[in-house]
Amino acid sequence: MGSRIEILNEAGFRSDGRRQHELRDLNIDLSRHGEADGSALISHGLTQVLVSVHGPREAKMRSHTFHDRANINVEVTVASFSTGERRKRLRGDKRILEFAATIKATFEPVIRTSLYPRSQIDIYIQVLQQDGGTLQTCINGTTLALINAGIPMTDFVCAISGGVHSTSPMLDLTTLEENDIPHVTVAVMPKAKKVVLVTMETRLHVDRFEEILNLARDAGSILHREMKEAVLNRSISLVSTAGPAQLREKGEDDMNVDY
Repeated sequence: MGSRIEILNEAGFRSDGRRQHELRDLNIDLSRHGEADGSALISHGLTQVLVSVHGPREAKMRSHTFHDRANINVEVTVASFSTGERRKRLRGDKRILEFAATIKATFEPVIRTSLYPRSQIDIYIQVLQQDGGTLQTCINGTTLALINAGIPMTDFVCAISGGVHSTSPMLDLTTLEENDIPHVTVAVMPKAKKVVLVTMETRLHVDRFEEILNLARDAGSILHREMKEAVLNRSISLVSTAGPAQLREKGEDDMNVDY
C-alpha cells in the first residue's frame, strides 16, 4: 500500500515546501521565563519547547547528593494540547520517562558537574507544540537554557533528526515524515566534533545511516551558529541593560560555555 501523503514530489520538494536537506525555521527566545535561573523558548518549525533550569542548588533528597559532583535532574512534561491527539500525557508516561533519561545521559558528560559537588541542577522541559523533531528541540532548548543559567559546559550540544525516503536522505522531519519513513535523532558537540547521541526508533539500512550521520553533523554546525548568535545577542542585551556592578553580582557573565 502506498503512502497516504507525498513525502517528496518529483520536483524534489517536501509536503511543507522544503528541499530534502533544508531545515525548518529556528526561533529562540532567551528572555527570562518565571523564576528560573535560566530558560529558553525554542521552536523548530511548529514544534515548540520551553526549558527552565534551576540551580545549582542544594539537593532535596540525600539519595540525590554526590560528594564529588552535581546531580542532574531532568523532568519532561507534554502539554495535552501539544498534538492533535488531545490525550493528556502524564509524568509517568513511559515515553516521557525515556525522553528525560536520554536528555540526562546526553548532558551529564557535557556539564562540568565536578564544579558543584553535593548540589543539584534541575532541568524542567515543557513540550508546548509537537510537529516532529521533539527530542532535537528539547536537546537544543536544554543547551540554551543551561548556558543562559550560567552553568559551565564543555561545548554546545546541537541535535537534528534525519531520515530516508526511498533513497533520498532528509533532515529536520515533521510528524508526517516521522510517521512514514525510517529516522534517527543525532546530537553533536560542534567544537569537539563528537557525536554524543544517536537514537533510532526505526530500522535504517547501514549504508543510509552513515549518510544521515554526516548530514546531521553538517546541520549541527549550522544550528550551532544560530544558537551561538542567540546567546551572544542575549549577552549584549544584558550588558546594555545592566551596569558593570550588576553584572559582577551575576557572576560577571550569565553565559558560561566554551564556544
